[in-house]
Amino acid sequence: MEKDIFNINKNDLSYGRGYAYSLQYHLVWCTKYRKKVLKNGIDTECKEMLQDLAEKYKFRILAMEVMPDHIHLLLDCKPQFYISDMIKIMKGNLARQMFLVHPELKNELRGGHLWNPSYCAVTVSDRSREQVLAYLEGQKEREKTKI
Repeated sequence: MEKDIFNINKNDLSYGRGYAYSLQYHLVWCTKYRKKVLKNGIDTECKEMLQDLAEKYKFRILAMEVMPDHIHLLLDCKPQFYISDMIKIMKGNLARQMFLVHPELKNELRGGHLWNPSYCAVTVSDRSREQVLAYLEGQKEREKTKI
């Protein structure tokens, strides 16, 4: 993902009919059994698919990192969206698309499920936004030092 995605203006409000909002969430979910299957180009495909979902469902991905065994997203969405519904949409669509493009993934994952059923969702305030962005930017570097 290009670094310009990290240009977030403070107090950047979005507007609906009769309301203004800025709802940002840091979302994390893992592959089933923390299997490291999101690598060798699959990570890039995940990012593209998530961007397509964002356009289709009208939410903005402010930052994203796909690690071999989990996904981090910082997104901005309308107040009409339940975060649990957005997670279901993203995980479900992404798994379906990934299994169509990469049927070999089902063999690597027992039971044919790509994602662990749980997830983490944290609201982001103006004070913690820089911390979340720094954390997301540093994920790939931390992974490289483990290898």
